[in-house]
Amino acid sequence: MKYIIRILFILVIILICIGYYFKNSGDHPTGDKLVGIGILTTSFILMPIFIYHRWKNKKVKDYMLTEENLKKMKDYEKNQGRKEL
Repeated sequence: MKYIIRILFILVIILICIGYYFKNSGDHPTGDKLVGIGILTTSFILMPIFIYHRWKNKKVKDYMLTEENLKKMKDYEKNQGRKEL
């Protein structure tokens, strides 16, 4: 999965660079289309795949502010204060 993400990222960067090259060389409609396709690909294909890849084995409860997690944070702060003295 991470290789697919890397390859897709490189292809999007190349597509955007080619689009800017066309824009600067005088062919504005083609350059604008290529840059737009690159940005849309990043937004609607690359980012969802990346987010899914990074979150697929995580527990969402670990990142929520529940009573248990708030208690752990308070205990951690108390223990850090004692270590500094």
